[in-house]
Amino acid sequence: DVQLQASGGGLVQPGGSLRLSCAASGFTFSNWDMSWFRQHPGEGLERVSTVLSTGGSTRYADSVKGRFLISRDDAKATLYLQMNSLTPDDTAIYYCVRGRSPSGSRGPGTLVTVSS
Repeated sequence: DVQLQASGGGLVQPGGSLRLSCAASGFTFSNWDMSWFRQHPGEGLERVSTVLSTGGSTRYADSVKGRFLISRDDAKATLYLQMNSLTPDDTAIYYCVRGRSPSGSRGPGTLVTVSS
């Protein structure tokens, strides 16, 4: 079974940083594009960032460009999201997703709360 376990969320003050991790298992991680999506309260899923399986190219939503950095460690089957200069608008549940579609396999998310 595909398992994706996100971690690293928490409460952080505006301007702070967090690093999310996602441990993957049950599939060949290196063969898949991987994404982070987030869901604000009462809203749908928003794609935050994607890292491609081939070449490691990255994509970012305009709202996080220049502040967030996605990376992957294929040897550890782990996906990361370094989040800097956080604002209250970044408050959401963050999900690690296999592929680039919001309908891709995903596990439980991790809650990020940005508040003073």
